[in-house]
Amino acid sequence: VQLVESGGDRVQPGGSLRLSCVASGFPVRTHTINWVRQAPGQLLEWVSQINAADEPPTYAESVRGRFTTSRDNTKNTVYLEMNNLKVEDTAVYYCETSRGLRGQGTQVTVSS
Repeated sequence: VQLVESGGDRVQPGGSLRLSCVASGFPVRTHTINWVRQAPGQLLEWVSQINAADEPPTYAESVRGRFTTSRDNTKNTVYLEMNNLKVEDTAVYYCETSRGLRGQGTQVTVSS
């Protein structure tokens, strides 16, 4: 049972990235999945949530309108599409279940 994130990279401000969170050992369609991030020297920050009830995803105010989370049940994967990236989005991004299972993270760096 694990989550594996990928897709992090270094991009310029205004750029876009799509992060992937592949689950193994359980179906993502029956679990609430959160994206969280941790910037250097900062506490963990909640970013978004997609739940098992197919309700609309929810987002932190800091990313609302720029980030979109979605789920592909056929690939057992949750995505975080990030647009109009800002320097302050620089962080390690993790996906995690509501029960505390978390991946190893993927680094996103936004810099000119």
